Amino acid sequence: MSVLVNKDSKIIVQGFTGNEGTFHAEQMIAYGTNIVGGVTPGKGGSVHLDRPVFNTVSDAVSGVSANTSIIFVPPAFAADAIMEAAEAGISIIICITEGIPTKDMIIVKEYLSDKQCTLVGPNCPGVITPEEAKCGIMPGFVFKKGRIGVVSKSGTLTYEAADQVVKAGLGISTAIGIGGDPIIGTTTKEAVQLFMNDSETDGIIMIGEIGGQLEADAAKWIKENGTKPVVGFIAGQTAPEGRTMGHAGAIVGGSEDTAEAKMKIMEECGITVAHSPAEIGKLMFDRMNS
Repeated sequence: MSVLVNKDSKIIVQGFTGNEGTFHAEQMIAYGTNIVGGVTPGKGGSVHLDRPVFNTVSDAVSGVSANTSIIFVPPAFAADAIMEAAEAGISIIICITEGIPTKDMIIVKEYLSDKQCTLVGPNCPGVITPEEAKCGIMPGFVFKKGRIGVVSKSGTLTYEAADQVVKAGLGISTAIGIGGDPIIGTTTKEAVQLFMNDSETDGIIMIGEIGGQLEADAAKWIKENGTKPVVGFIAGQTAPEGRTMGHAGAIVGGSEDTAEAKMKIMEECGITVAHSPAEIGKLMFDRMNS
């Protein structure tokens, strides 16, 4: 069992024929991902990258039984693309788009509240199950199959952690980049729950950053329900208070939003906390062998 995506996922690309969609679809196909088609309104009936193009997600669901979608649609239209995928019955929706207005995501979050689907992102690198499916923009060669799950707000640190884990001889079951916007689909806690319930994941790396309550919520859940070792890291330890750093959601709003406060909560909840990103792989190795 893998988390969210695997070799059997039937994946479509929304924004398939655009520059970003084309480039990353090529990379995903080269990795061996099961891309079954794509959506570009007005180009339905054509073929792109040897895959059929549909006018709507609903057409793609009917035509190629798509169950997973990855979205490369400009910010102004991305919220509509997410809701269209949900309406069409797509079960896993991964939105890469950066810069979607927060007010649009408020509407999306409300719209998805009664839908049977999982949204990852927006403003995220996607999801990868090594040697099965790369549904995102991450460098596939870094990820080797193993039994460590990664959940991260940071794309770059996802790749860094995966590289360290692989070099430590452990490997990755699935890596989920949840994105760094103020309003996202899958939260840190929800991603951790997926890994805790996954029979092919033995340990979890949780990478967060300043701003918001996601890591604290996850840590408290882990304290109550955790059955696997967790290594955590919080980016933004030197960030000045009140300033957005990198991601739109990375702004310290309260006393629990700082890196120091989050690290303290995580340690109190039994998570092994890395104080430098360079320690993540070694700490995970130590936890798995203790």
